[in-house]
Amino acid sequence: MNFTRRKVLGVAGAAAVTAAVPGRHAFAQAGTVKIGMSMPQTGSLGAGGKAELVAIRMWVDDVNQRGGLLGRKIELLVYDDQTNPALTPGIYTKLLDVDKVDLLFAPYGTVPTAPIMPLVKQRGLLLMGNFSFQVNHTVKHDMWFNNLPAADAQSWFEGFFEQGQKSGAKSIAFLSADQEFAQNLANGAKELAKKGGLKTVYDQNYPPNTTDFSALIRSVRAAQPEMVFVCSYPNDSVAIVRAVNEIGVGSSVKLFGGGMVGLQFTPIMESLGSMLNGIVNYNSYVPGVKYPGIEEFLQRYGKKAAEEKVDPLGFYLPPFGYAMGQMLEQAVNGTKSLDQKKLAQYLHAHTWKRSSARSATTPTANGRSRACS
Repeated sequence: MNFTRRKVLGVAGAAAVTAAVPGRHAFAQAGTVKIGMSMPQTGSLGAGGKAELVAIRMWVDDVNQRGGLLGRKIELLVYDDQTNPALTPGIYTKLLDVDKVDLLFAPYGTVPTAPIMPLVKQRGLLLMGNFSFQVNHTVKHDMWFNNLPAADAQSWFEGFFEQGQKSGAKSIAFLSADQEFAQNLANGAKELAKKGGLKTVYDQNYPPNTTDFSALIRSVRAAQPEMVFVCSYPNDSVAIVRAVNEIGVGSSVKLFGGGMVGLQFTPIMESLGSMLNGIVNYNSYVPGVKYPGIEEFLQRYGKKAAEEKVDPLGFYLPPFGYAMGQMLEQAVNGTKSLDQKKLAQYLHAHTWKRSSARSATTPTANGRSRACS
């Protein structure tokens, strides 16, 4: 298996930086702090992965300008996992055994992350999670910290369910990809639907490589549901939206959408345009909500995104990628250590409020963070 590696803002070598350059910090210790990760830069999650990688590199640049971690410059090692779960165990083994990284970020997404969970638990490693849904529910690794703003299916389904109830819906159809994210979400949503008294009139899984959804959409239409909950990855989501606009789901459907990944990516939204009208789907950020530092961050991100030719808005993933780095930075600064167990204990014992996109986060000692599923 062949991989390519891109080094970011780091110098591998034995010597410390000694000359003081105006506007830059001199690094007191030899060597770098190596942070390793895979990131989908191609495949179905590639559009989101490339956008988030811009934000993670922004964090690396900001930390290095402040003097690095423990006086050492950060070196970010990134491999493209191609949104292929078969590649991530090999990539992370290489990062640990060949590249000798000090710390790990998880790849973006449930599907690429799930296969590496047994590896990091077996080796007792801290893993900063990256928008992965319930990948820890069987492994139960207490050194896993996820930045996804949803803990379980209720986080996704509750609002969708409430909107359906308001419209008078009493029946539901499920259409789900046969992969980790979609099945984790769909299984939880089905339990909630049953508890809520919704009658399931259609329930179908499809292979992840499906490209033609016309037959499935016709089957959904024939079942005459009043709600349709879809659990899909970006390529599927686009194809499903196009099939719905071509064929229609029938007049019985009052609510359609739910868990469709990819419809948050600006390039996909631009390509689908008015075909998205009427679809009710999740997102992670609503413009206009003034979180501290978010406007400054998005302005800076927009300039970088234009240079990299990625998602120009960056509302969905980039803020969370930057925040993932901020959490790790605060844990390292708080413990004065790269010891994995000490970092995990610190993360369990603190929460943070971000005051600026350029500054380190500030801990709140009476808060608690936890290893998430």
